[in-house]
Amino acid sequence: MDLRKLKTLIDLVAESSIAEIEVTEGEDKVRIVKHAPTVVAAAPSAPAQTVVAGGSPAPLAPATAAAPAAAEPAPEPPQGSLVKSPMVGTFYRSPSPGAKAFVEIGQAVKPGDTLCIIEAMKLLNEIEAEVAGEVTEVLVENGQPVEYGQPLFVIG
Repeated sequence: MDLRKLKTLIDLVAESSIAEIEVTEGEDKVRIVKHAPTVVAAAPSAPAQTVVAGGSPAPLAPATAAAPAAAEPAPEPPQGSLVKSPMVGTFYRSPSPGAKAFVEIGQAVKPGDTLCIIEAMKLLNEIEAEVAGEVTEVLVENGQPVEYGQPLFVIG
């Protein structure tokens, strides 16, 4: 494959919202993957409490109603490394319907092991583990649509 064509493909991927492209020309095969920067989410803050000085009991009612909501524990973030979707598409746990899933909860994985497939625009994209560990959670159901950056697995 011509280097000018490769440069053009790389520029196309870099300038577009495409996360990955694979081109086959004769016996030559090229796969270009754009890795997105990791996004760190801020921890949710506790709701502010209102203090009324010298007020009547009526203004205290909304503050008391908010207290039970604040008492509910926030869901704990998963312990381990999150594997996030690098693209928008449809999540599949196995290579074909009825086939065994790529990974199960409790299974040890190493970098490069296939975790799932995301179908995007009729292309099947294998999502691989980037860290070694044990699959502790599968966060998406088979056949469900996924968004860019959506957590798929937890590897502990």
